[in-house]
Amino acid sequence: MISNKKGQALVEYVLIIALVSVVIIGLVKIFGGYLKDSMTKTSCGLVGKEYVEGKSAGEGYCK
Repeated sequence: MISNKKGQALVEYVLIIALVSVVIIGLVKIFGGYLKDSMTKTSCGLVGKEYVEGKSAGEGYCK
């Protein structure tokens, strides 16, 4: 019986990459608003404006 270990390894790598991608997408969905707020705070500071916090994560803006 001929086994194809290279093909098996490739499938395993693809499965690992898919799992890591799903985890990263989940984390971005959970923490995305906080990431957006931190970027907004930084950009407000760069342009000399004041950061105004929104009602929930991701709703902050520069004033």
